[in-house]
Amino acid sequence: MNLILKHKKLLCCLVVALFTGITSCNNYLDVKPQGQIDQEAAALDPATAQKLVIGVYNTMWEGNMHGFSYVQMTNIASDDADKGSNTGDDMPNSGAIDNLTMGPSVNTLNSIWSTFYLGVARANQALSSLEGSTLDETLKNQLIGEVRFLRAYFYFDLVRFFGGVPKIDRVITPQEANSATFQTKASKEEIYTLIIGDLEYALANVAAKGQTNSAAGRASKAAAAGMLAKVMLYRQNWQRAFSLSDSIVTQKLGAYGLLDNYFDIWREKGANSSESLFEVQTGENSACEAAIANYAECQAPRAGGKFGWADLGWGFGTPSQSLQNEYEDGDLRKAATIITINPTGTFLWDGFRIPGRDSVENDRYNYKSYHSQIAETNCGNRGRLPKNLRILRYAEILLIHAEAALALGNGGVAAGDITALHPRAGLGPVGTVTREYIWHERRVELAMEHDRFFDIVRQDELSPGRAAALFTAHGKTFADRNKVFPIPQRQIDLSNNALKQNDGYN
Repeated sequence: MNLILKHKKLLCCLVVALFTGITSCNNYLDVKPQGQIDQEAAALDPATAQKLVIGVYNTMWEGNMHGFSYVQMTNIASDDADKGSNTGDDMPNSGAIDNLTMGPSVNTLNSIWSTFYLGVARANQALSSLEGSTLDETLKNQLIGEVRFLRAYFYFDLVRFFGGVPKIDRVITPQEANSATFQTKASKEEIYTLIIGDLEYALANVAAKGQTNSAAGRASKAAAAGMLAKVMLYRQNWQRAFSLSDSIVTQKLGAYGLLDNYFDIWREKGANSSESLFEVQTGENSACEAAIANYAECQAPRAGGKFGWADLGWGFGTPSQSLQNEYEDGDLRKAATIITINPTGTFLWDGFRIPGRDSVENDRYNYKSYHSQIAETNCGNRGRLPKNLRILRYAEILLIHAEAALALGNGGVAAGDITALHPRAGLGPVGTVTREYIWHERRVELAMEHDRFFDIVRQDELSPGRAAALFTAHGKTFADRNKVFPIPQRQIDLSNNALKQNDGYN
């Protein structure tokens, strides 16, 4: 089993930092509690230090960090997916997010905020213990680099969800938690400075693929370079985005490449493949909880109409007609992304038969989130199917490389990157590409992978009015306020109104 899944989180009673509202911990794996960490950092031994870092990794399959709330605020909020489920009042929060009419009291917002800040708090606690320890310097810097990579990832999503957010870059005392410093928003630029600093440190200190501590699931140099390249794409630093992605494309940071079969990427055999730079690790334990809560179940096909079958899940986040229309004729990626319910029934790759349309709630479902309940191990717990979540893969590195190359005037390199994606998609080479065609490729290559909403907002900065046009075509009204989500009202209340709401949501 992967190292990340071998150990119980060590910090058993974290007092989570500001805004989480969580003051206790849950135990996730079968290993007995290791006891409280000696707050004298020098007492950290290598084994304890490893477990401390693993505890931060395990946050990624905890609560709603990547569960149903995450699906709502990424896929469902975008034009890639509709609410799904049924057309009634099932989960009205999802409907509000789908329509971009959500207010600050929608619980989904607070779930995302709380769990991502829980990750930040655990990262800060780990850093506090590691930085003052007497561990071997190489090991210490490696582990600090991994934790700073994770903190950067948490903040990258927070800043994309909410814009400027409170900057908490160290363990804070209960007294400090009430200070204006930690109860008010830092600017978006300040948060990006923190993210970039963390990723630069990670790039300099974590292991390359194949070296010690580079096991599947651990942040590698390529993962750090790839995540930093993505951040630079958002910052429109084209030269840095190109050079970082180029270091991966030229295999200076390890051997990565595209899987031959696009369909295989999201199956169990595709986990931690040569295409994967970083993904959330899952697995099984006796309690069947070492997996992202409800991730696969909330998006799986749902019974409806005549019913008559034991369905696979809740049926939310159904691929949109807009997404289906985006694929070129013959693009094999469509069939690997969208489960289309045929009138007479649909067979999935594992042999499971979904009945005809008259017994199913929706026309389409997300194939990338599907985890077989008959052909792969699932621990018998449908809500905790061990489906690894792909966070960053080589195909996206090619797309970053292409967009940065084109922005720098190197259209030939950009066309080569897009051409590299086409054979497994069943498409031919391209001679030239435009920025809009690269954006099209981003959509169909990365469809339903939780980046589309953020991508639309990013593209709107380069092409003003694009977001409104795309959402209008999808039947939604997009206003300037929708470039970020509202700050959760719960967090504003906890701050005694020191934390100010995003513009347009008052």
